[in-house]
Amino acid sequence: MNINIDIEKLILEGVPISHSQARLLQAEVEHELAKLLANEGLPDNLLSGGVVPGGAIQLKPGINTSQMGQQIAQEIYRGMKP
Repeated sequence: MNINIDIEKLILEGVPISHSQARLLQAEVEHELAKLLANEGLPDNLLSGGVVPGGAIQLKPGINTSQMGQQIAQEIYRGMKP
């Protein structure tokens, strides 16, 4: 099964992040989300497609780019569940 996910926009307000860190963050979000989907599967409510609205995510203070990407991906995956 192929799963295509399109994250239209990810806005980080108040997070000082360089262009190179943004690329690392994107890669980490993609990696963690792929890992979650591989391990836990696509929620049944999205098997035939759908849209998952975004929301605000409160990032833990003092986390690095990798941890930030993991947290964002985990929140996105939680948002996929009914």
